[in-house]
Amino acid sequence: MAQHFDVLIIGAGISGIGSAVHLKLKAPQKKFAILERRESIGGTWDLFRYPGIRSDSDMSTFGFEFKPWTQSKVLADGTSIRNYVNETAKEYNIFEHIHFQRQVKTANWSSARKMWELEVLNVANNTTEQWTADFLLGCTGYYNYDQGFKPAYPDEDKFKGTVIQPQHWPENLDYSGKKVVIIGSGATAITLVPSMADKAAHVTMLQRSPTYIATVPAIDALYDKMKKFMPEKVAYQLTRSRNIGVQRLVFKLSQEKPELVKKFLLKAVKLQVGKHVDMKHFTPNYNPWDQRLCVVPDGDLFKTIKRGKASVETDQIERFTENGILLKSGKHLDADIIVSATGLNIQILGGLQATIDGQPVNTSNHMLYKGVLLSNIPNAAIIIGYTNASWTLKVDVAADYLARLFNYMDKKHYKVVLAKADASELTDDTVMGSLASGYIKRAEHVMPRQGKSEPWRVSMNYLKDKAELRSSSFEDDILTFDGGKANNKKRFKLFG
Repeated sequence: MAQHFDVLIIGAGISGIGSAVHLKLKAPQKKFAILERRESIGGTWDLFRYPGIRSDSDMSTFGFEFKPWTQSKVLADGTSIRNYVNETAKEYNIFEHIHFQRQVKTANWSSARKMWELEVLNVANNTTEQWTADFLLGCTGYYNYDQGFKPAYPDEDKFKGTVIQPQHWPENLDYSGKKVVIIGSGATAITLVPSMADKAAHVTMLQRSPTYIATVPAIDALYDKMKKFMPEKVAYQLTRSRNIGVQRLVFKLSQEKPELVKKFLLKAVKLQVGKHVDMKHFTPNYNPWDQRLCVVPDGDLFKTIKRGKASVETDQIERFTENGILLKSGKHLDADIIVSATGLNIQILGGLQATIDGQPVNTSNHMLYKGVLLSNIPNAAIIIGYTNASWTLKVDVAADYLARLFNYMDKKHYKVVLAKADASELTDDTVMGSLASGYIKRAEHVMPRQGKSEPWRVSMNYLKDKAELRSSSFEDDILTFDGGKANNKKRFKLFG
């Protein structure tokens, strides 16, 4: 016999836990459950265990709006974030709603039954369970937990050392006195370099092209002071508002005056690395925010390079050798350990196969209504965070919107909602916006699309979304409801 819930949330990471709390607070009549394939909550922050893992957004905006982040660190380490998510789940009694080691394999919308029918693998005993739900909420993030992106390196099999993918960091790896080469230039690579440099003999960051890197304070001194003379919640909200404004300002300036922002960022780097480091390693060939801007606390990366404990090479790989990497320039990098910090593999809804009445759903043929509801798929939403601000900001406004939607539907006795769209609205751009990062380009075949016009344009503007999602009406020409009542003549036809 299938277990039935009003709402099934897939994933117990930041999005899943945050959405569950919003439901509990704002739509308490809804019976919900969270299906989590792993044995613990936290998602990314429980899976990734590489040295130095930390947030790449400030914690006043990465924390939930309903639960202040009380520590003064601007960028928190993975353990602290994992503890924060666990504290949140305990505080709001979310654990009682979580079903661990449950991997959703298929989800079929039945038009006849007006509900989702799920096949769920119980990982613990390798049995298949049947679950049903009125509404399906995808909170799995957008990358594959099983395997990160790793290129096929020429002659990798000839290397006699250890090759590591950060997503699956070996427990208790001893890199003391070892020569380490980290391939990559994104958030993971710039975190690993200073974190490994003190123990390693030397760390080299090998990049094909540079990334913009900005320094932020390790400690928020103003937040520290405010907490001493005002309520913690007030201090948190003021700090959060300030940092949201700063994020928007930097992004807006990057779009409108890219040369000015570029000049500022590069000058700041030059001051920190010193005159002996070639600035070609920190000068990208694109404008700020064409790809995600990386941040380092108190310039730890630059200090490590300046001390000579680490170095940067901007080149391409010719092939692996027995004891390192031969570059196309002819230079050889000696290595005992090579870390392939080359990005993520993208997938949507945790890789499950979704169908409507048995017909497969290709998520790249769909859009997001107001950045939340999947077009032409009944009772389905996914939460995808911002690329230019903290992920959690989107969780808060999207989950709040869904709670309002559920309350509206209950009041009107509606059972089904459909965001109806015409295929002519689809564009070639994905919901990830204008980012040109490699992992985004590799995901074009699975990511939902941008539409040509509102409400199918996914905004990367939190302030705009907050105003829109918290006040918008559910009565428009796009949302179609079917309550199954005799006096309700509205019906819809699925397409797309």
